Amino acid sequence: MLAPHTPQPPVTVRMFAQRLSATPRGARLARHLAVTQLQAWGIPHGSRTSEAVAVIVAELAANAVIHGRVPGRDFELRLSLPTGSVRIEISDTRTEPRPPKPGDVRPPRPLDEHGRGLVLVDAMADRWEVVDRDPAPGKTVRAEVDLWRGHGAK
Repeated sequence: MLAPHTPQPPVTVRMFAQRLSATPRGARLARHLAVTQLQAWGIPHGSRTSEAVAVIVAELAANAVIHGRVPGRDFELRLSLPTGSVRIEISDTRTEPRPPKPGDVRPPRPLDEHGRGLVLVDAMADRWEVVDRDPAPGKTVRAEVDLWRGHGAK
């Protein structure tokens, strides 16, 4: 005998995607768009979640502009709200060089001028990975930040 059907609440998928020019201006805009979108989803500007996402987007977008830039091609910012977290994806069209994997990120030496971005991502994201871009060519760096108590999305 089958159990009576219990209606389930509808699932609302919250997603945001924007292609941006692979320029410093595009990287700054990515950060601004991310915190604005989080605010629209009910994650307050200045909250721990919003601040962590802002830093991660800024670093990954800057990396896409500096290391992933292919002349004439944009990079893409995608945000989504899987249950309990914010997922950030930054995709570019360059397949090489690939950033180190989580756990392989090494802090820079004190006088190094570069190399702090992924250290920050590694510290602020609850999970992150580098995957092949779909559609190819390129790569996507995907990071997730768990929602802090009291900062759930609407």
